[in-house]
Amino acid sequence: MFGSISHTRLLRYAGLFTWAMVGVPLVYSQYVPAYGSEELESSAEGARAVWLFACYLGFGGCYWWLTRGPGRLRPRWHDRLLLVVLTVLALAVSYFNGSGLGSILLMVAAGAIPWLLPAGSGVLLLLVSQLAVLPIYYSVFRMPLFEALMQALLYGGFSMFIYVTSLVARQQAQARDEQRRLNAELRATRALLADSARVNERTRISRELHDLLGHHLTALSLNLEVAGHMTQGRPQEHVRQAHALARLLLTDVREAVSQLRDAHGGIDLAAALRPLAERVPGLEIDLQVQSPLGVDDPERAHVVLRCTQEIITNAVRHAGARRLWIRVWREGGAIRLEARDDGQGADDPVPGNGLRGMRERLQHCGGTLDIQTRSGAGFALNLSVPLSLPARPAIEGTLP
Repeated sequence: MFGSISHTRLLRYAGLFTWAMVGVPLVYSQYVPAYGSEELESSAEGARAVWLFACYLGFGGCYWWLTRGPGRLRPRWHDRLLLVVLTVLALAVSYFNGSGLGSILLMVAAGAIPWLLPAGSGVLLLLVSQLAVLPIYYSVFRMPLFEALMQALLYGGFSMFIYVTSLVARQQAQARDEQRRLNAELRATRALLADSARVNERTRISRELHDLLGHHLTALSLNLEVAGHMTQGRPQEHVRQAHALARLLLTDVREAVSQLRDAHGGIDLAAALRPLAERVPGLEIDLQVQSPLGVDDPERAHVVLRCTQEIITNAVRHAGARRLWIRVWREGGAIRLEARDDGQGADDPVPGNGLRGMRERLQHCGGTLDIQTRSGAGFALNLSVPLSLPARPAIEGTLP
Protein backbone atom coordinates (compact mmCIF):
# COMPACT_ATOMS: atom_id res chain seq x y z
CA MET A 1 0.00 0.00 0.00
CA PHE A 2 2.78 2.42 0.92
CA GLY A 3 4.78 1.59 -2.20
CA SER A 4 2.45 3.68 -4.35
CA ILE A 5 2.78 6.78 -2.12
CA SER A 6 5.73 9.11 -2.64
CA HIS A 7 8.09 9.63 0.27
CA THR A 8 7.20 13.33 0.39
CA ARG A 9 3.54 12.51 0.96
CA LEU A 10 4.51 9.91 3.56
CA LEU A 11 6.47 12.57 5.45
CA ARG A 12 3.44 14.85 5.34
CA TYR A 13 1.08 12.17 6.60
CA ALA A 14 3.53 11.24 9.35
CA GLY A 15 3.62 14.88 10.49
CA LEU A 16 -0.17 15.16 10.49
CA PHE A 17 -0.44 11.88 12.40
CA THR A 18 2.02 13.12 15.04
CA TRP A 19 0.09 16.38 15.33
CA ALA A 20 -3.15 14.44 15.87
CA MET A 21 -1.51 12.24 18.52
CA VAL A 22 -0.32 15.33 20.40
CA GLY A 23 -3.96 16.35 20.68
CA VAL A 24 -4.76 13.28 22.78
CA PRO A 25 -2.71 14.29 25.87
CA LEU A 26 -3.80 17.91 25.37
CA VAL A 27 -7.47 16.94 25.71
CA TYR A 28 -6.64 14.50 28.48
CA SER A 29 -4.77 17.08 30.53
CA GLN A 30 -7.53 19.68 30.20
CA TYR A 31 -10.75 17.74 30.63
CA VAL A 32 -10.01 14.58 32.59
CA PRO A 33 -10.86 15.13 36.31
CA ALA A 34 -7.61 13.59 37.52
CA TYR A 35 -5.73 16.40 35.82
CA GLY A 36 -7.53 19.13 37.68
CA SER A 37 -10.81 20.10 36.16
CA GLU A 38 -11.39 22.29 39.21
CA GLU A 39 -8.85 24.75 37.91
CA LEU A 40 -10.84 25.07 34.71
CA GLU A 41 -13.74 26.47 36.65
CA SER A 42 -12.05 29.83 36.82
CA SER A 43 -12.47 32.11 33.83
CA ALA A 44 -8.70 32.59 33.54
CA GLU A 45 -8.06 28.87 33.17
CA GLY A 46 -10.93 28.59 30.70
CA ALA A 47 -9.45 31.35 28.57
CA ARG A 48 -6.07 29.63 28.79
CA ALA A 49 -7.61 26.41 27.47
CA VAL A 50 -9.24 28.30 24.61
CA TRP A 51 -5.90 29.83 23.63
CA LEU A 52 -4.23 26.43 23.94
CA PHE A 53 -6.55 24.68 21.51
CA ALA A 54 -6.60 27.68 19.18
CA CYS A 55 -2.81 27.45 18.91
CA TYR A 56 -2.96 23.68 18.51
CA LEU A 57 -5.56 23.81 15.72
CA GLY A 58 -3.77 26.75 14.13
CA PHE A 59 -0.57 24.70 14.04
CA GLY A 60 -2.37 21.85 12.28
CA GLY A 61 -3.90 24.19 9.72
CA CYS A 62 -0.59 25.90 8.99
CA TYR A 63 1.24 22.60 8.66
CA TRP A 64 -1.44 21.22 6.34
CA TRP A 65 -1.14 24.29 4.10
CA LEU A 66 2.66 24.42 4.05
CA THR A 67 3.01 20.74 3.14
CA ARG A 68 0.31 20.73 0.46
CA GLY A 69 2.87 20.38 -2.35
CA PRO A 70 6.44 19.85 -1.11
CA GLY A 71 8.84 19.86 -4.02
CA ARG A 72 6.08 20.65 -6.53
CA LEU A 73 5.11 24.20 -5.60
CA ARG A 74 7.62 27.00 -5.39
CA PRO A 75 7.46 28.55 -1.87
CA ARG A 76 6.37 32.19 -1.77
CA TRP A 77 7.16 34.84 0.84
CA HIS A 78 3.88 34.24 2.66
CA ASP A 79 4.72 30.54 2.97
CA ARG A 80 7.97 31.42 4.72
CA LEU A 81 6.12 33.83 6.99
CA LEU A 82 3.63 31.09 7.79
CA LEU A 83 6.54 28.83 8.74
CA VAL A 84 7.56 31.36 11.40
CA VAL A 85 3.95 31.46 12.62
CA LEU A 86 4.01 27.65 12.78
CA THR A 87 7.05 27.78 15.06
CA VAL A 88 5.47 30.40 17.32
CA LEU A 89 2.28 28.33 17.62
CA ALA A 90 4.28 25.29 18.70
CA LEU A 91 5.99 27.36 21.41
CA ALA A 92 2.61 28.72 22.49
CA VAL A 93 1.26 25.18 22.97
CA SER A 94 4.06 24.48 25.45
CA TYR A 95 3.47 27.80 27.20
CA PHE A 96 -0.29 27.42 27.64
CA ASN A 97 -0.20 23.70 28.44
CA GLY A 98 2.83 23.74 30.69
CA SER A 99 4.31 20.61 29.09
CA GLY A 100 6.82 19.54 26.47
CA LEU A 101 4.17 18.82 23.84
CA GLY A 102 5.13 21.99 22.02
CA SER A 103 8.65 20.59 21.54
CA ILE A 104 7.10 17.58 19.80
CA LEU A 105 5.28 19.97 17.49
CA LEU A 106 8.60 21.69 16.81
CA MET A 107 9.86 18.32 15.58
CA VAL A 108 6.92 18.20 13.19
CA ALA A 109 7.75 21.73 12.02
CA ALA A 110 11.39 20.70 11.51
CA GLY A 111 10.25 18.29 8.81
CA ALA A 112 8.72 21.16 6.80
CA ILE A 113 11.67 23.58 7.06
CA PRO A 114 13.90 22.08 4.29
CA TRP A 115 11.11 22.43 1.72
CA LEU A 116 10.61 26.14 2.42
CA LEU A 117 14.01 27.58 3.33
CA PRO A 118 17.62 27.22 2.13
CA ALA A 119 19.88 25.04 4.25
CA GLY A 120 21.57 27.92 6.11
CA SER A 121 18.34 29.75 6.94
CA GLY A 122 16.64 26.47 7.85
CA VAL A 123 19.31 25.49 10.38
CA LEU A 124 19.22 29.00 11.87
CA LEU A 125 15.42 28.86 12.33
CA LEU A 126 15.72 25.38 13.84
CA LEU A 127 18.33 26.52 16.38
CA VAL A 128 16.40 29.66 17.31
CA SER A 129 13.17 27.71 17.83
CA GLN A 130 14.91 25.18 20.10
CA LEU A 131 16.59 27.90 22.15
CA ALA A 132 13.23 29.66 22.50
CA VAL A 133 11.95 26.62 24.42
CA LEU A 134 14.58 27.11 27.12
CA PRO A 135 12.89 30.15 28.79
CA ILE A 136 9.60 28.26 28.87
CA TYR A 137 11.19 25.28 30.62
CA TYR A 138 12.98 27.54 33.07
CA SER A 139 10.29 30.12 33.93
CA VAL A 140 7.01 28.32 33.27
CA PHE A 141 7.93 24.74 34.21
CA ARG A 142 10.16 25.92 37.11
CA MET A 143 12.91 23.56 36.02
CA PRO A 144 16.53 24.13 37.11
CA LEU A 145 18.56 25.88 34.44
CA PHE A 146 20.78 22.87 33.76
CA GLU A 147 17.80 20.49 33.44
CA ALA A 148 15.97 22.97 31.22
CA LEU A 149 19.04 23.19 28.98
CA MET A 150 19.39 19.40 28.80
CA GLN A 151 15.68 19.07 27.97
CA ALA A 152 15.96 21.65 25.20
CA LEU A 153 19.07 19.96 23.80
CA LEU A 154 17.35 16.57 23.86
CA TYR A 155 14.37 17.79 21.87
CA GLY A 156 16.74 19.79 19.67
CA GLY A 157 18.62 16.60 18.76
CA PHE A 158 15.39 14.88 17.77
CA SER A 159 14.38 17.92 15.71
CA MET A 160 17.75 18.00 13.96
CA PHE A 161 17.39 14.31 13.08
CA ILE A 162 13.97 14.97 11.54
CA TYR A 163 15.31 18.05 9.74
CA VAL A 164 18.17 16.08 8.16
CA THR A 165 15.80 13.27 7.17
CA SER A 166 13.50 15.76 5.46
CA LEU A 167 16.49 17.49 3.84
CA VAL A 168 17.67 14.20 2.36
CA ALA A 169 14.14 13.53 1.09
CA ARG A 170 14.12 16.96 -0.55
CA GLN A 171 17.48 16.33 -2.23
CA GLN A 172 16.24 12.98 -3.49
CA ALA A 173 13.11 14.64 -4.86
CA GLN A 174 15.24 17.23 -6.65
CA ALA A 175 17.47 14.52 -8.09
CA ARG A 176 14.40 12.62 -9.27
CA ASP A 177 12.98 15.75 -10.89
CA GLU A 178 16.31 16.41 -12.60
CA GLN A 179 16.38 12.83 -13.84
CA ARG A 180 12.82 13.23 -15.14
CA ARG A 181 13.84 16.41 -16.96
CA LEU A 182 16.86 14.73 -18.53
CA ASN A 183 14.74 11.74 -19.57
CA ALA A 184 12.19 14.07 -21.16
CA GLU A 185 14.96 15.86 -23.06
CA LEU A 186 16.38 12.50 -24.11
CA ARG A 187 13.01 11.31 -25.42
CA ALA A 188 12.47 14.58 -27.27
CA THR A 189 15.96 14.48 -28.78
CA ARG A 190 15.54 10.81 -29.71
CA ALA A 191 12.27 11.58 -31.50
CA LEU A 192 13.96 14.48 -33.30
CA LEU A 193 16.94 12.34 -34.31
CA ALA A 194 14.68 9.51 -35.47
CA ASP A 195 12.72 11.88 -37.71
CA SER A 196 15.94 13.51 -38.91
CA ALA A 197 17.45 10.13 -39.78
CA ARG A 198 14.29 9.12 -41.62
CA VAL A 199 14.19 12.38 -43.58
CA ASN A 200 17.91 12.20 -44.41
CA GLU A 201 17.64 8.58 -45.52
CA ARG A 202 14.69 9.31 -47.78
CA THR A 203 16.51 12.31 -49.21
CA ARG A 204 19.64 10.23 -49.81
CA ILE A 205 17.68 7.48 -51.55
CA SER A 206 15.79 9.95 -53.75
CA ARG A 207 19.05 11.71 -54.63
CA GLU A 208 20.73 8.42 -55.53
CA LEU A 209 17.78 7.40 -57.69
CA HIS A 210 17.82 10.72 -59.45
CA ASP A 211 21.58 11.03 -59.90
CA LEU A 212 22.49 7.44 -60.74
CA LEU A 213 19.48 5.66 -62.21
CA GLY A 214 18.10 8.79 -63.83
CA HIS A 215 21.47 9.60 -65.40
CA HIS A 216 21.93 6.12 -66.83
CA LEU A 217 18.37 5.98 -68.15
CA THR A 218 18.86 9.34 -69.86
CA ALA A 219 22.05 8.11 -71.47
CA LEU A 220 20.31 4.88 -72.52
CA SER A 221 17.43 6.82 -74.04
CA LEU A 222 19.82 9.01 -76.07
CA ASN A 223 21.76 6.00 -77.33
CA LEU A 224 18.56 4.22 -78.33
CA GLU A 225 17.42 7.31 -80.20
CA VAL A 226 20.71 7.38 -82.11
CA ALA A 227 20.45 3.64 -82.79
CA GLY A 228 16.95 4.16 -84.16
CA HIS A 229 18.32 6.50 -86.82
CA MET A 230 21.10 4.07 -87.73
CA THR A 231 18.95 0.97 -88.24
CA GLN A 232 16.24 0.02 -90.67
CA GLY A 233 13.51 -2.58 -90.96
CA ARG A 234 12.56 -4.86 -88.07
CA PRO A 235 15.65 -4.00 -85.95
CA GLN A 236 14.66 -0.34 -86.09
CA GLU A 237 11.17 -1.20 -84.79
CA HIS A 238 12.63 -3.05 -81.80
CA VAL A 239 15.04 -0.19 -81.09
CA ARG A 240 12.15 2.30 -81.10
CA GLN A 241 10.17 0.09 -78.69
CA ALA A 242 13.19 -0.08 -76.40
CA HIS A 243 13.54 3.71 -76.64
CA ALA A 244 9.90 4.17 -75.68
CA LEU A 245 10.28 1.83 -72.69
CA ALA A 246 13.43 3.71 -71.59
CA ARG A 247 11.59 7.03 -71.71
CA LEU A 248 8.65 5.55 -69.80
CA LEU A 249 11.00 4.11 -67.18
CA LEU A 250 12.75 7.48 -66.84
CA THR A 251 9.37 9.17 -66.29
CA ASP A 252 8.46 6.59 -63.62
CA VAL A 253 11.79 7.12 -61.84
CA ARG A 254 11.28 10.90 -61.78
CA GLU A 255 7.76 10.49 -60.34
CA ALA A 256 9.05 8.04 -57.73
CA VAL A 257 11.79 10.50 -56.70
CA SER A 258 9.27 13.35 -56.42
CA GLN A 259 6.89 11.26 -54.33
CA LEU A 260 9.75 10.08 -52.12
CA ARG A 261 10.84 13.67 -51.45
CA ASP A 262 7.30 14.88 -50.74
CA ALA A 263 5.99 11.86 -48.81
CA HIS A 264 8.02 12.23 -45.61
CA GLY A 265 6.35 15.50 -44.57
CA GLY A 266 9.42 16.66 -42.64
CA ILE A 267 10.22 16.27 -38.95
CA ASP A 268 7.15 16.00 -36.72
CA LEU A 269 7.59 18.82 -34.19
CA ALA A 270 4.61 17.76 -32.09
CA ALA A 271 6.14 14.33 -31.39
CA ALA A 272 9.41 15.98 -30.37
CA LEU A 273 7.90 18.67 -28.12
CA ARG A 274 5.30 16.67 -26.18
CA PRO A 275 7.80 14.72 -24.01
CA LEU A 276 9.17 18.04 -22.68
CA ALA A 277 5.74 19.04 -21.32
CA GLU A 278 4.88 15.77 -19.58
CA ARG A 279 4.81 15.56 -15.77
CA VAL A 280 6.85 18.67 -14.99
CA PRO A 281 6.85 19.01 -11.15
CA GLY A 282 5.11 22.12 -9.87
CA LEU A 283 4.14 23.34 -13.34
CA GLU A 284 1.01 22.73 -15.39
CA ILE A 285 1.78 23.09 -19.10
CA ASP A 286 -0.82 23.67 -21.79
CA LEU A 287 0.97 22.75 -25.04
CA GLN A 288 -0.83 23.35 -28.32
CA VAL A 289 0.97 22.34 -31.52
CA GLN A 290 -0.54 22.71 -34.98
CA SER A 291 -1.21 19.34 -36.57
CA PRO A 292 0.39 18.40 -38.83
CA LEU A 293 3.52 20.52 -38.32
CA GLY A 294 6.58 19.27 -40.18
CA VAL A 295 9.99 20.90 -40.63
CA ASP A 296 12.35 19.73 -43.36
CA ASP A 297 15.51 21.21 -41.82
CA PRO A 298 16.68 19.25 -38.72
CA GLU A 299 18.73 22.21 -37.49
CA ARG A 300 15.72 24.53 -37.33
CA ALA A 301 13.63 21.83 -35.65
CA HIS A 302 16.43 21.51 -33.09
CA VAL A 303 16.30 25.28 -32.45
CA VAL A 304 12.55 25.12 -31.71
CA LEU A 305 13.10 22.12 -29.43
CA ARG A 306 15.86 23.79 -27.39
CA CYS A 307 13.98 27.08 -27.10
CA THR A 308 10.90 25.25 -25.79
CA GLN A 309 13.06 23.37 -23.31
CA GLU A 310 14.60 26.62 -22.05
CA ILE A 311 11.18 28.28 -21.71
CA ILE A 312 9.96 25.42 -19.49
CA THR A 313 13.16 25.49 -17.40
CA ASN A 314 12.92 29.25 -16.85
CA ALA A 315 9.26 28.97 -15.82
CA VAL A 316 10.11 26.36 -13.17
CA ARG A 317 13.39 27.67 -11.79
CA HIS A 318 13.23 31.43 -12.13
CA ALA A 319 9.70 32.69 -12.83
CA GLY A 320 8.03 30.84 -9.95
CA ALA A 321 5.16 30.00 -12.31
CA ARG A 322 2.49 27.39 -11.73
CA ARG A 323 0.96 27.42 -15.23
CA LEU A 324 2.58 27.77 -18.63
CA TRP A 325 0.87 28.13 -21.99
CA ILE A 326 2.79 27.27 -25.19
CA ARG A 327 1.44 27.47 -28.74
CA VAL A 328 3.42 26.43 -31.85
CA TRP A 329 2.24 26.82 -35.42
CA ARG A 330 3.36 27.57 -38.98
CA GLU A 331 2.71 31.04 -40.33
CA GLY A 332 3.94 32.05 -43.77
CA GLY A 333 7.49 30.82 -44.19
CA ALA A 334 8.29 30.50 -40.49
CA ILE A 335 7.56 28.47 -37.36
CA ARG A 336 5.99 30.68 -34.68
CA LEU A 337 6.04 29.99 -30.94
CA GLU A 338 4.18 31.90 -28.23
CA ALA A 339 4.67 31.20 -24.52
CA ARG A 340 3.36 32.91 -21.39
CA ASP A 341 3.30 32.00 -17.71
CA ASP A 342 1.68 33.21 -14.50
CA GLY A 343 4.99 33.77 -12.71
CA GLN A 344 6.28 36.77 -10.84
CA GLY A 345 7.75 38.57 -13.86
CA ALA A 346 10.21 41.46 -13.64
CA ASP A 347 10.24 45.14 -14.53
CA ASP A 348 13.92 45.08 -15.51
CA PRO A 349 14.80 41.50 -16.53
CA VAL A 350 18.46 40.52 -16.50
CA PRO A 351 19.23 38.02 -19.28
CA GLY A 352 20.85 34.85 -18.00
CA ASN A 353 22.63 32.07 -19.84
CA GLY A 354 19.35 30.51 -20.90
CA LEU A 355 17.96 33.60 -22.62
CA ARG A 356 21.34 34.37 -24.15
CA GLY A 357 21.46 30.84 -25.53
CA MET A 358 18.00 31.28 -27.06
CA ARG A 359 19.04 34.54 -28.70
CA GLU A 360 22.21 33.00 -30.12
CA ARG A 361 20.35 30.01 -31.54
CA LEU A 362 17.70 32.21 -33.14
CA GLN A 363 20.24 34.66 -34.49
CA HIS A 364 22.17 31.83 -36.11
CA CYS A 365 19.13 30.74 -38.12
CA GLY A 366 17.79 34.28 -38.72
CA GLY A 367 15.00 34.12 -36.14
CA THR A 368 13.38 36.83 -34.05
CA LEU A 369 12.67 36.95 -30.32
CA ASP A 370 10.39 39.31 -28.42
CA ILE A 371 10.05 39.24 -24.61
CA GLN A 372 7.38 41.10 -22.67
CA THR A 373 7.28 41.11 -18.90
CA ARG A 374 6.58 43.25 -15.88
CA SER A 375 6.54 42.60 -12.18
CA GLY A 376 3.60 40.44 -11.14
CA ALA A 377 2.45 39.83 -14.73
CA GLY A 378 4.62 36.86 -15.69
CA PHE A 379 6.67 36.40 -18.85
CA ALA A 380 5.45 36.35 -22.44
CA LEU A 381 7.76 35.25 -25.25
CA ASN A 382 7.18 35.32 -29.00
CA LEU A 383 9.75 33.80 -31.31
CA SER A 384 9.88 33.06 -34.99
CA VAL A 385 12.12 30.56 -36.79
CA PRO A 386 12.18 31.06 -40.59
CA LEU A 387 12.18 27.93 -42.69
CA SER A 388 14.69 29.61 -45.02
CA LEU A 389 17.47 32.02 -44.05
CA PRO A 390 16.47 35.67 -44.56
CA ALA A 391 18.83 38.26 -45.96
CA ARG A 392 19.32 40.14 -42.65
CA PRO A 393 18.73 38.22 -39.42
CA ALA A 394 17.67 40.28 -36.43
CA ILE A 395 16.76 39.81 -32.81
CA GLU A 396 14.06 42.01 -31.32
CA GLY A 397 12.93 42.36 -27.73
CA THR A 398 13.10 44.25 -24.51
CA LEU A 399 16.27 42.57 -23.30
CA PRO A 400 19.55 44.41 -23.87
